[in-house]
Amino acid sequence: MESVLQGIALIVAAVVATIVVLTREPKRQIFCYMIYGLVLTLLFAVLQAPDVALSELAVGSVAIPFAILATLVRIEHGPK
Repeated sequence: MESVLQGIALIVAAVVATIVVLTREPKRQIFCYMIYGLVLTLLFAVLQAPDVALSELAVGSVAIPFAILATLVRIEHGPK
């Protein structure tokens, strides 16, 4: 049963990664990347790596996407 969950998690991660790569608009790509981070968090949890899952949740799902989004907004609207 555990190997089935791992296989499903790997397939879902591969599909979401492909969606991130194929998304062309930067703002939509950031949100797809956030979802990808959540999927990776679940994958690491299924693979019984809770420390890596927490790191991915904090950095890959929250910090990096919001930093990139803030940069895009600043480029789009200019400094204030």
